[in-house]
Amino acid sequence: MLKKLGTATVGALLAAQVAQADTVTFWTPEEQPDRVAIQEEMAAAFTAKTGHEVEVVPVSEKDLGTRMTAAFAAGDLPDVVYHSLQYLQPWAEAGVLDTGAATEVMDELGVDTFAARPVEIAAVGDEYASIPVDGWTQMIVYRKDLFEAAGLEAPDSYADIAAAIDALHDPDNGLFGFVAATKIDETFMIQVLEHVLLANGYSPLVDSAENDQKLVEAMEIYKKMADASPDGELYWKQSRELYFAGKAAMIIWSPFIMDELAGLRDSAPPTINDDPTSTELASKTGFVTRVSGPSNPDGAGWADIRYMGITTDADTDAAIEFVNFVMDEGYSYILRIAPEGKFPVRRGDASDAEKFVAEWSSLPVGVDRKAPLAEIYPQDVIDNIVAGLSTGDRWGLAEGDLNRASKIVNSLLHNRVVREYIDGDISAEDAVAKIKDEVARIE
Repeated sequence: MLKKLGTATVGALLAAQVAQADTVTFWTPEEQPDRVAIQEEMAAAFTAKTGHEVEVVPVSEKDLGTRMTAAFAAGDLPDVVYHSLQYLQPWAEAGVLDTGAATEVMDELGVDTFAARPVEIAAVGDEYASIPVDGWTQMIVYRKDLFEAAGLEAPDSYADIAAAIDALHDPDNGLFGFVAATKIDETFMIQVLEHVLLANGYSPLVDSAENDQKLVEAMEIYKKMADASPDGELYWKQSRELYFAGKAAMIIWSPFIMDELAGLRDSAPPTINDDPTSTELASKTGFVTRVSGPSNPDGAGWADIRYMGITTDADTDAAIEFVNFVMDEGYSYILRIAPEGKFPVRRGDASDAEKFVAEWSSLPVGVDRKAPLAEIYPQDVIDNIVAGLSTGDRWGLAEGDLNRASKIVNSLLHNRVVREYIDGDISAEDAVAKIKDEVARIE
């Protein structure tokens, strides 16, 4: 026979249950100690406002998928997870993500306050899988001063890239027209390749003569870029070093180069002059996030977008309240984790359409020295790189098959075959056939 519990005991149990229900478990792949500290500050600010506790749980990016699968099987998912776009579709389809809760947050914040493309990517029917938070796009980094002196257009199309190479490539006098990624075992090369191939509308998941032609055109411009590069196995290291030394007219890099260009990081100083802290190179640099090809005049660019997902095991009300806070008054905490690589996907709110862009551009970047991006780069540069998220893309998004696209990317098959083509070992037609054959074997 059960003993009757006293009133105080019942009250204590109920209080404990409420306290447990109001604790938001937040998984984040931003696991470096300084980044965790910022997220802990964000959690403390949320607790101070709402009374809800937040448990910040760092989870390595490489382990996030397997840990989430195990937690789902055990019925022990976190309340909120900060994740990359590769998990959007599979987690929504598997029932990991609460699309209704995410949609409620999007409606409360205002869908039109977000960049359009990250919102489109998150759409699942009439709902959203997760809330877009931040992102970055691959960029063509180019010597704006050399382009202007030669009367060249910004390299935002295959044709303009080719024209710039023809005009500026002069290795005998120490200037390469481009430094293309050619080291086939580096993921950097496939990120650069996907950026260039997306620009022409090519997708490895499409089987058509038109898609084959897009691939041929993309490989042709990549060969021209590689032919205007130094010999050797090239990846991010050489492209940055050569550009920083004033020996390259164009490279493709992530925005994490922006603070280094301004002499704010001692481990990667510009060497274009004798002052490693100089902002000279930054002032001479332009950025292009969206490139077009002959078969895709609207253009595109490779983007990495991060989302905040509410899970189906969540304390839904508290989780919604937390994500609303993160994406509004707490947004600057997320953005200042790494402002040079966390562009604001939510540009502003109902009262100020550019509020968060302005806040972001004033956040200090750098390692050994700090300065806001707005003090280093003109406003049009800031606007341009943020706008790139509105057209960012990835293989598999249009087809709704990010899983297979990720396997194709991770196989590095495009690296190997395109390298054979640019080295002259196989024809463009043979390269297309080889790529299609290898893609067909990946399920």
